[in-house]
Amino acid sequence: MLTLSPPFSLSLSLALPLPSLTPPPLSPSLPPLSPPLPLFYLAGEGVRGVTGGGVHLIQSGGVRGVRLSRPHPSLDFPSSQHLVNCHLFPREFSIVTTLKVSLVAPKVRKNEYIFSVVEEKEEEDGRLLIGLRFSRDRLYFLFRGRSGGVMAHWVFRGIELADDRWHTLVLAFSGHYATLTVDCNTHLELVHSKSLPSDLSVQGSRFHIGSRGRWNGLFSGLIRQLVLVPGSDATPRVCPSSNPGLAELSVPAVLLDLPQKETRSDLTLPSYESEVRVSVGLEKSCSSSVRGQLWFNPIRRALYLCDGALWVPMLQESQRLDYVLEQQVLSTSSETYDIEVFSVQGLGLMAAMAHRSPSLGSAVYLWRDGGFHLYQKISTHGALSWRHFTMGKKIFLVVSNSRESTGKEETVEKDELSVIYRWNKKTQRFVHYQALQTHCARDWEAFRIQGHTYLAVANHRQGNTNHTIDSVVYKWDRGTQLFVPHQALRTSGAYDWEAFTVGPYHFLAVANAFDGQTTHVDSVIYVWVDGSFRLFQTIKTFCATDWEMFQIGSRVFLVVANGHQLHGNGPGRYAINSTIYELDMSSQLFLRFQDIVTYSAVDWEFFTVGEESYLVVANSFDGESHSLNSIIYRWQGYEGFVPIHRLPTIGCSDWEFFTSGEDSYLIYSSATAPLSKVFRLKTH
Repeated sequence: MLTLSPPFSLSLSLALPLPSLTPPPLSPSLPPLSPPLPLFYLAGEGVRGVTGGGVHLIQSGGVRGVRLSRPHPSLDFPSSQHLVNCHLFPREFSIVTTLKVSLVAPKVRKNEYIFSVVEEKEEEDGRLLIGLRFSRDRLYFLFRGRSGGVMAHWVFRGIELADDRWHTLVLAFSGHYATLTVDCNTHLELVHSKSLPSDLSVQGSRFHIGSRGRWNGLFSGLIRQLVLVPGSDATPRVCPSSNPGLAELSVPAVLLDLPQKETRSDLTLPSYESEVRVSVGLEKSCSSSVRGQLWFNPIRRALYLCDGALWVPMLQESQRLDYVLEQQVLSTSSETYDIEVFSVQGLGLMAAMAHRSPSLGSAVYLWRDGGFHLYQKISTHGALSWRHFTMGKKIFLVVSNSRESTGKEETVEKDELSVIYRWNKKTQRFVHYQALQTHCARDWEAFRIQGHTYLAVANHRQGNTNHTIDSVVYKWDRGTQLFVPHQALRTSGAYDWEAFTVGPYHFLAVANAFDGQTTHVDSVIYVWVDGSFRLFQTIKTFCATDWEMFQIGSRVFLVVANGHQLHGNGPGRYAINSTIYELDMSSQLFLRFQDIVTYSAVDWEFFTVGEESYLVVANSFDGESHSLNSIIYRWQGYEGFVPIHRLPTIGCSDWEFFTSGEDSYLIYSSATAPLSKVFRLKTH
């Protein structure tokens, strides 16, 4: 096994120093995921319509913050403004804030609130429901107990914040547990006897920024950012940072040092001591006279900054998956093992479907009018998968052909040739380009390394009994304009390849399913070294049928679909764990992160809606029936992935996520019925 020697640095990408190698310079091969757009008090309703005294922009330590000189009605807003369609406060969430507190006597600073949620009362002070309170060396999180019970106090002690320096705090809460990270360094953990309630209603309450809604409790320091991130631990999204005291998740543009494109003597720019002005309404014109001003659109729930000509979006409500609608039931010529969704310029979205029937072949479908329609039939022989890839402006599809089992040992036949097709611009069709010898090919994977294009085929078996055979990596030969064998890798009933990069390093993971005796076989991760793949790590799997790599923030994950447990002539088990692995920084290995019970799982699909991350699994068989639920899971930070939607499927063999316009969709194929279904994802 090839290991990676420390250190294992993490920034925009990962750098993995290999033994006896000179690592390439650190360059982010994978772009970082965009920062989330959470419920942002300070940049949203919190500065709405300030026209009088009370809110001041102050520059300190080279950056800007907000100082409050009195409670102001513009700094509170109803909870329903952001917690739309739900009156319960999230049970799992993070709070990210950047603040600066001057050196004062301890007795001066006892009960200053960074924010609070208070019941709305007309004639008296409302009852506190939630609060984040600050003292010289302590931080308090307060919340009302179940059914409006007594207040619970979670206290983080021994933190010195009143030192006239900027500090970024990330608090993450889940159940009985809470963590506090200060400046991406100091890390405190709490386990409290009282769990955060799941039924804490904030209906009829208001958020107050920098106070408890009155003079008592007014925060006297500077605030630069204040973010609530529901259902997620935001620490990996903020840390590490090159400037940990000023680590940013979502800072209002008005507080950023935005470069001025031009100097105009007739422009009146707000000074650091001027009031923050935010216009509220459905329409607002942007011109040089209002350059640098903010506009909040209550219908879109979006905040804009005028650049002198156009309104530039600063903050828009993040989408989140709400429910799933059946969009289309697509009748196919036969059962379908795999779907590959891709785009062709000038035509739009297409889907190549690997149909089972050798006589009817497979087909390519075109998306129009909200559904897929037959576009081209392609002759295939027991097709099991398609893969789309491009080289420059050239578009290709490669199919995995397999012959049906006849019970006879046969030599290579024409249906053991998998075929590459190339897109013909004149005929607007895919045409035969190259045939490659394969052995019951289950999957193709296309990837690029150092400017070269490669294809890896997962050869499942040779004949009916020999499963431990070579799978092959092919390389594009620029001279012959063909793919030629580059490297053979020994596999056991190979089912799937997954190619991915971590920083400048290239990995290839194979899902091994069966060695002829048992499904309890090692699946293997390879790493690219000196022009070929070398063993990096082996992982015990049970009839592994799919690997899916994904990133959440800076964290790197691999999830395996385990099909079933079988040994010899013993009974098979189909309800088993599929496992998510995370790349660990210290051991430099993929370690078990989460087990999820699946039913003969054959595919995972990772996707995002807005800033939320999801996984959907293809459950195909429970030992008795192929009609069962496939499940969508949502990333919940500390909890990992939790189930949120159960979709009835029939012999589900593959999931694909795609978007069209502003809408998001999922499509699944059935290996037991001649149909595929498209679902539309409704968001809120």
